[in-house]
Amino acid sequence: MAFDPAAATAAMIDGLGVEALAKAQAYTIGGHWLLLWGLLASLVATFVIVRSRLLDRLSARVNAGKARPNGTAFVLSVATFLLTTIILLPWDLYAEYFRERAYGRTSQPLGDFLGQTALSTAIFSVVAGLLFMGIYALMRRAGRSWWLWSGGLVTAALAFFLMLSPMVIEPLFNDYKPVPAGEVQDALVQQAARAGVPAERIFVYDGSRQSNNFTANVSGVFGSGRIAISDVAFKGASLDEVKAVTGHEIGHYVLGHVWRSVAMLSGLAMLFFFLLDRLYPWFARKLGTKAEMADPVGLPVLLFITSLFGLLATPIVNANTRVGEREADAYSLQTANLPDALASALVKTAEYRYPRPSPLQEALFYSHPSVERRVRAAMDWKAAHPPQG
Repeated sequence: MAFDPAAATAAMIDGLGVEALAKAQAYTIGGHWLLLWGLLASLVATFVIVRSRLLDRLSARVNAGKARPNGTAFVLSVATFLLTTIILLPWDLYAEYFRERAYGRTSQPLGDFLGQTALSTAIFSVVAGLLFMGIYALMRRAGRSWWLWSGGLVTAALAFFLMLSPMVIEPLFNDYKPVPAGEVQDALVQQAARAGVPAERIFVYDGSRQSNNFTANVSGVFGSGRIAISDVAFKGASLDEVKAVTGHEIGHYVLGHVWRSVAMLSGLAMLFFFLLDRLYPWFARKLGTKAEMADPVGLPVLLFITSLFGLLATPIVNANTRVGEREADAYSLQTANLPDALASALVKTAEYRYPRPSPLQEALFYSHPSVERRVRAAMDWKAAHPPQG
């Protein structure tokens, strides 16, 4: 009997069981609603900070010390991010911890979650504070073209952050180690060599510390680029599945998907700053602040507009990411030629990404093609490339 890709795909997805599929659907759709509720939570945080006049008083105190504009912008930016995190902590606890535990997506102790949240908040506040210090300087000095220069600054900041992240930031949250010696290491070293990827750039990390998800990723640019496989995937997969997943990540690495994302995000940043230049006064009036756009006291308003723009831009960002995921899947199939293993590995991700969304749901909310669509592509490949001999 001829191999039927459609039937094979349906069997794999149906093999998850009705209960597991229903749970995945509830988790995924609930996550989509979190995007809207998160925006409303951001609005509440903005309203509280603006109406409390905390930044106005802090600005007066900093300026009383005759601080320079750059220093004032940095201090107020850091304060804004810290205040926002504190106000949103109850929401973040629900969305990122208690809900994840309820669905079995994490086993992380609450104390560890709070500790890592505090660390990430401190790092983000300082890094973002420096970025916005530069943006406010451009607002003061570049005139009406500040939005264009700010887009360039974001591009440079993204590249710099991506370069440093694998070496400086990510090791603060997880332990990255070379793949242990054995048949898995031998297989991955051969894969990496064929693709021109240095073997020492493939790592296993303790992703189970934060998440029970079956996952792997590519991070870094220039000499810091690397492929990292979560211990969840490493321990819960067969050798062929590890090879198929690694082939997918190597595809991201050699096809330069990181740079494509940087280019897209940079373009969106320029568009955002252009729109911000026109929209800020209206939002500032509605939220109750008289701070001009170039005054860092108005940063909470700017951040809310950022959240709104980010939500509206989600389908664009997701579309770009889905293209990269399809290309990486194809690269794995072409180089590793393990369609069954790639398909079975993908099915394991259906626990947290419902495999059968509607076309509209996938277009709007999915950062990856649906699992069903990806498995079907693997089965189509298998049908078109039957084993020889």
